[in-house]
Amino acid sequence: MERAAPLVLVLAGHVDHGKSSLLGRLLHELDLLPAGKAEELAAMSTRRGVPLEWSFVLDGFQAERDQAITLDTTRVRLKTPNREFVVIDAPGHKELLKNMIGGASAAAAALLVLDVQAGSEEQTLRHAYLLKLLGIRALLVAINKMDLPGYAEAAFEARAREVTAALARIGIEPIAIVPVSARDGANLRERGAMPGWYRGPSLVAALEALPAATPDRVLPLRMPVQDVYRHGERRVLAGRLDSGRMAVGDELVFSPSGRTGKVAELLSWPGPAQDAVEAGDNASVVLDRPLVVERGDVASHHEHAPKLTAVFDAEIFWLSATPLVPGRELTMQLGPRAAAVRVQAIRHRIDVATLAPELAGTIAAGEIASVTLRAHELIAVDDFAAMPATGRFVLRDAYVTVGGGIVDASGYPDHRAMPDRARNLTPMRHQVTETERASRFGHAGAVIWLTGLSASGKSTLAMALERRLFDGGYATFVLDGDNVRRGLNANLGFSPEDRQENIRRVGEAAALFAEAGFVCITAFISPYCDDRRRARAAVAKGHFLEVYVKADLAACEARDPKGLYRRAREGELKGFTGIDSPYEEPEAPDLIVDTMQENIAACVDKLIEFVAARCRV
Repeated sequence: MERAAPLVLVLAGHVDHGKSSLLGRLLHELDLLPAGKAEELAAMSTRRGVPLEWSFVLDGFQAERDQAITLDTTRVRLKTPNREFVVIDAPGHKELLKNMIGGASAAAAALLVLDVQAGSEEQTLRHAYLLKLLGIRALLVAINKMDLPGYAEAAFEARAREVTAALARIGIEPIAIVPVSARDGANLRERGAMPGWYRGPSLVAALEALPAATPDRVLPLRMPVQDVYRHGERRVLAGRLDSGRMAVGDELVFSPSGRTGKVAELLSWPGPAQDAVEAGDNASVVLDRPLVVERGDVASHHEHAPKLTAVFDAEIFWLSATPLVPGRELTMQLGPRAAAVRVQAIRHRIDVATLAPELAGTIAAGEIASVTLRAHELIAVDDFAAMPATGRFVLRDAYVTVGGGIVDASGYPDHRAMPDRARNLTPMRHQVTETERASRFGHAGAVIWLTGLSASGKSTLAMALERRLFDGGYATFVLDGDNVRRGLNANLGFSPEDRQENIRRVGEAAALFAEAGFVCITAFISPYCDDRRRARAAVAKGHFLEVYVKADLAACEARDPKGLYRRAREGELKGFTGIDSPYEEPEAPDLIVDTMQENIAACVDKLIEFVAARCRV
């Protein structure tokens, strides 16, 4: 049989479940130990008064031998009859998760070792969850120490059902679950002492059946730029293709800048230039034009380019002894690009014992959580679910790794610049000035932008405010979310991109009302800070007034006048803000009206006073 390329495999699991012992005995069974090593281990164990300890093959530090735990990752070449592996023995201790993650980050598959008597302890589930976050999907489970219950079928079946159910809650289905005894060498290479009730593969056979870690050539092109250098008169962009395919003549877009260029050459040393490269290949790209490209920029095709956003959700694991709190400033390493980010919110932590989400204000070392991160500028990201290689990141604080995670930007719009189709248009200058309009109406034009969750009271306040302003002599009009979607925006749905376009159009329409001298009141959830910032930019400075209609999710859900929250909870409405789509509270609104603390009349009085102070001439 043709030998496949070496597969990087991480060995994970709870401390004392026998990972290192399993690997040490497996090396012995495959005749991969140096001559005399087994005898040396036997003599060492005798001197210490303990049974032969196969983990001593790998535990190179004296401290590890004294404590019988693995402190750092160990890499071992493992050759089976039909395949070659690089096995990473990762620490199982809770305090050593950082070392475990460092080892697992390079792996394409995992072997999770489980003590048949101890079962799925918390650290086992934590390791499994981390393997998922690191993008490892090919998972084997070895149920170890089968000699202790006398190789009983019932003991194996109970643990197999337990671990299968636990992994299913994480979203992982093991390729195989194999009973073994590292101490006896049973069912490692041969069945050995394994009774006849077990008819599955040996551990070696299960390892050899793991899928090869072939780079995905079908996914969209992603090449993070590692370096830019000169070769003669040519600027060469160097990088490795994480996915997709690139050929001479391809038009590339570089994110986040949006600059474009065509592939003129694909250099190769030694040898002639290449016509094309694909996932897993290193590329040296010469473009057809001079272009400012920086380390960390991501090359892609125009179709299926990465999303540009400053805010996204993420599942993270936290490693620092200093708890993670909202507002924490960190550096996110996304491939070769480093970006400054702030923890905007902690959505929930994962209870590793039950794998259920629970509300949390802080995240401690070793915990897993769902958070919202906000970068200081637009960055290029991919959803991990679609693009694993470019959808994961590391978090650092002053060059120290404090965590890592995976991106979920599915609830946020793509802020990639729209094509400029207005090149031959010349705006006309009005002959009626802003001062003349203010003099006629008795007030300046403005946009009163009401934002808040559905059922917070935006539309009720907007209509009441319009009535009061009109009765007071104001030229005023309300743009309401439901009304606008029946006409101007009838062609838009509720995807993040459609929501973005909905608010863009409303912002431009409201700006025209304000320019005409009206006090235009808008009542829209407008869940994204960046979209509200764009709407503000469309209005003359000082004429955009953001009002946060404050009511928490519980209060809005209790009101639920249209039954929308109920339908969202039942799964009938997808992407509903506050349930399965995010809402970003305003960071510095011009006014807050709290509809949980004050009635409508009091809130309208506050709005009337606010508008008069800002708009009356």
